[in-house]
Amino acid sequence: MHTEDTSASLSQRPNGAGAAAVLSAGIGVFVLGILTLAGDKSPAIKNALIFYKPTGALSGVTSLAIVAWLASWLLLHLRWNRRELPLKAIATAAFALLALSLLLTFPPFIDAI
Repeated sequence: MHTEDTSASLSQRPNGAGAAAVLSAGIGVFVLGILTLAGDKSPAIKNALIFYKPTGALSGVTSLAIVAWLASWLLLHLRWNRRELPLKAIATAAFALLALSLLLTFPPFIDAI
């Protein structure tokens, strides 16, 4: 029976792939917030974001946010996969992007702009 110290093997693995996933989630939700605001403020952008008429601009907002999330995840993963990164700073940036996106989708804030 083969046993190994899992804590030692886990600490030797680079955290870049996980960091890429965390930051890309922040990027995806931030793009969602930006597109929500842009669609709300500009009729031309709102019309451009209508990919499926029954759902209106929401179809384009969510589709493009998913594309941004997946593209940023792929690019960051390819760049960071084998690296050890400051995960606390990356998580802080991701949560800051999440907070900004919540602000950008909050109706009283959107109406004040």
